[in-house]
Amino acid sequence: MERRSFLRKAGVGVAAGAAAVAAPVIAQEGPTVRWRMATSFARNLPALHTPAQRFSEYVSAMTGGKFQIDVFPAGEIVPAFEVLDAVSNGTVQCGHTCGYYYFGKNPAYCFDTAVPFGLTARQMTAWLIEGNGMKLLRELFADVNVVNFPLGNTGAQMGGWFRKEIKSLEDLSGLKMRTAGFAGEVLSKIGVVPQQLASGDVYPSLEKGTLDAVEFVGPYDDEKLGFVKVAPYYYYPGFWEGGPAVSLYTNKDEYEKLPEVYKHILETASYRATHDMLAIYDYNNAGALRNLIAEGAILREFPRDILEAGYKATGELYKQYSENNEAFKKIHDDYMGYRDSVAPWFNVLETSYTRFLAYAINRL
Repeated sequence: MERRSFLRKAGVGVAAGAAAVAAPVIAQEGPTVRWRMATSFARNLPALHTPAQRFSEYVSAMTGGKFQIDVFPAGEIVPAFEVLDAVSNGTVQCGHTCGYYYFGKNPAYCFDTAVPFGLTARQMTAWLIEGNGMKLLRELFADVNVVNFPLGNTGAQMGGWFRKEIKSLEDLSGLKMRTAGFAGEVLSKIGVVPQQLASGDVYPSLEKGTLDAVEFVGPYDDEKLGFVKVAPYYYYPGFWEGGPAVSLYTNKDEYEKLPEVYKHILETASYRATHDMLAIYDYNNAGALRNLIAEGAILREFPRDILEAGYKATGELYKQYSENNEAFKKIHDDYMGYRDSVAPWFNVLETSYTRFLAYAINRL
């Protein structure tokens, strides 16, 4: 993907207003196309599900209704964690999912979403568009017959819900926590016993005590799932998910059949819907957190020894995967090179500004 091509090619804009200009020509000349999209997300989590619907609407609007994409939530065509395979083998033409769900197939897929102590949402966008992110990820997914695009970002996530207070690293020893993938590998190295459970099984497992903790997303989603009722300690930050991106995967064979203008419309719509998801979370998380605290949530920051142990364990895993996986190393080196170069700048300006603003609102 050429950088910023979604803005400068094909004469299509990033909003419905632009669609009003482009659609009449496309409606006259473009073919009629209908795709199916399988997603990894349920309808009852609107922040995750809605952006796929909006993406479909943007594509339709910019093609005068000629290009339709039908969106199917998790389980309606394939299970939540089988979307990548369904797109790769042509069961569906496209999917809305997260690369790190497929950690077991290739740990390098995690860079498409988030890795522990990785990039924030804004940094991820910068790496994808201005850096080498999209180029490297396109090379990675080409091997499984997929052309990928960004389609969402949740922003930084919380560290999860715990039945008991965590005062030090020792309190994690033997703790059974619903998590998986790269995060599970890191947490396992610092004492946690990862448990991979379907979302519908998490609440009853917490309630019965067969789970001690669960990490999901953040306040807006977590409020709907009711975890506060059975695991009141709410920890932050989710150091394994600093700015998780969500992706659109398209079957390469089907994608190549599209006229060039439709390809650019897919790209344009995907970036618009990406900003929509982040806006939904940023707008709703603060209010949801206040509601959760009113319901009894006890907000806690992870102790420093946990963060330091997690950082060390993460570095060991990065070294291990880099030694055994050429694709992982190639993406890791570029991704982390950018992270290390940009983190001090964000600390100088963004962190100092938001810290003072929070102080001023409460004290001045």
